[in-house]
Amino acid sequence: MNKEKVLNLAKLARIKISDAEAESLSHEFDSILDYVGQIKNAGFKVQDLGLKNEEKFPIRNVLRKDGEPHESGIYTEGILAQAPARDGNYIKVKKIL
Repeated sequence: MNKEKVLNLAKLARIKISDAEAESLSHEFDSILDYVGQIKNAGFKVQDLGLKNEEKFPIRNVLRKDGEPHESGIYTEGILAQAPARDGNYIKVKKIL
C-alpha cells in the first residue's frame, strides 16, 4: 500500500495524519494484513469437523439459579454513609425536571 492510498483511507476514516505518518503506515500495512491473514487461517469452521452446530456447541444454561446472593440490606448502610444527602434509606438527589 502506498502513501496516497493511506492518505485516502485516513480521509475516508475522517482522521488526520501527516505525510510522514502516512509513509510510515504504508510500510506497516503489509505486516498488519499478513498477521490478520494468519489469524483468519488459524480458525476453523464447524462444518470442517463434519458436525452440526448443535453437536459441537450444545445449548445449555450457563446462568446461576435464582436465589438470594446475600442478606437483604447488608450493604445499604455503607452505601448511604457515602452519599452527600439522604432521606431515610434513600439517597437524596436534586429534582431534574
